[in-house]
Amino acid sequence: MRSVSETESDFEEKAHLIPLRGASSKTAPVCCSSRCNLAVLACFGFFVLYALRVNLSVALVDMVEINVTKPANTSDLGCPEHSNASTVRYNKTGKVYNWNADSQGWILGAFFYGYIITQVPGGVVARKVGGKWLLGLGILGTAVFTLLTPLAADLGVGYVIAVRALEGLGEGVTFPAMHAMWSSWAPPLERSKLLTISYAGAQLGTVISLPLSGIICFYLDWSYVFYIFGAVGVLWFILWAFLVSDTPETHKRISPVEKEFIISSLQHELSSKTSVPWRSILTSLPLWSIVVAHFSYNWTYYTLLTLLPTYMKDILKFNIQEDGFLSALPYLGCWTCMMIAGQLADYLRQNQMLTTIVVRKIWTAIGMVGPAVFLVAAGFTGCNYRLAVALLTLSSALGGFSMSGFNINHLDIAPSYAGILLGITNTFATIPGMVGPVIAKGLTHYNTIGEWQTVFYIAAAIDVFGAVFFLLFGKGEVQSWALDGYHLHRK
Repeated sequence: MRSVSETESDFEEKAHLIPLRGASSKTAPVCCSSRCNLAVLACFGFFVLYALRVNLSVALVDMVEINVTKPANTSDLGCPEHSNASTVRYNKTGKVYNWNADSQGWILGAFFYGYIITQVPGGVVARKVGGKWLLGLGILGTAVFTLLTPLAADLGVGYVIAVRALEGLGEGVTFPAMHAMWSSWAPPLERSKLLTISYAGAQLGTVISLPLSGIICFYLDWSYVFYIFGAVGVLWFILWAFLVSDTPETHKRISPVEKEFIISSLQHELSSKTSVPWRSILTSLPLWSIVVAHFSYNWTYYTLLTLLPTYMKDILKFNIQEDGFLSALPYLGCWTCMMIAGQLADYLRQNQMLTTIVVRKIWTAIGMVGPAVFLVAAGFTGCNYRLAVALLTLSSALGGFSMSGFNINHLDIAPSYAGILLGITNTFATIPGMVGPVIAKGLTHYNTIGEWQTVFYIAAAIDVFGAVFFLLFGKGEVQSWALDGYHLHRK
């Protein structure tokens, strides 16, 4: 035990003395384990979460009237109709509303005004009472308000904005709650694979909900998008309530071997202090490197998440059915890369081929600089539909690497406070979701190719800046303020 007066650098120099695999040599296989079951059920939870979040992006295309006066003498107003988009007609029975581009931007961004409020409170509450019920009730609340969206649309655009903001309040606690749960469930050398499995549900939800929303709009009408996904959210909550526990100690079906393995692997990483070291947290440069990276990545991510269906329809001229399928392709690529990158990251760390921070920085660079390059390239494809979709898919796919980069670095530097740290970083990372769609809609009043190139330029530049900042200041060690007696552990 070292004295408090020793500096953090002293700990880092001697951190290699701590055993890499924890105090216990016993291991419990991941396959069919309780922690694996938690990851799978969490995956379905985030599947539901993102299905509820993104379905409006497709439905909104069918909810609004197309009433835009385009400027004269403009040669890049978009692409001509292509053979796959012009002949199919469908029974369009849903109501249509006269909402202008600015109103649509506020509707798409309203979710994040609620989402940003509950980030840090969610992390604090999850650390005190556990993440199970917080996460479960957050998703349940979002599902209920999703069911109310068609009614809100009839009442007026202000009611839709309010409902979306309330959905954001519910979803805001979910990621901090999940991080708090993983701080007790994930052995250090399994963090990448377990967290990528659970959070990959977000990409899977996007992959499935975008085309499925298009199909629902095509054959039924847009209101069923909200009814169907809302009902699925309620069903998931019932399963979550009966099958999940906050910690290994409270789990009724976990094996003694697995429980001992998890507890022993975390014994050098967790703090028993009940107070939160707010000053140390808020002055931690490694934390701020995650904040900058998270903000920057989400600017690109949310720009595509909320506006890609609009880009597909208004610029590339795909119809509502094609729109959903093609808008989902980038997220299918992201899900695939996320799963592969998580497994590879832990393989390199377990075999001591690369240290934690090297893995985190390499994966962050790939997951942020790569998407920026291909996003800019997509803006110069003109009306080459296949190439545009291919480049956007590559851009989003490479972003999947970042989940094993800065996205889980909170657990590396302060596992005891991971939920709070994620709440802080996600608060800043929510700002792009609030202002990004509004800015993008403001820049694309006439939906010209040139306007969309500007949107892509801005997103790419922010992405690269965030990657550079994390490469310079990111860390992979548990920070001294996060442990009892400043016992530092380098992995």
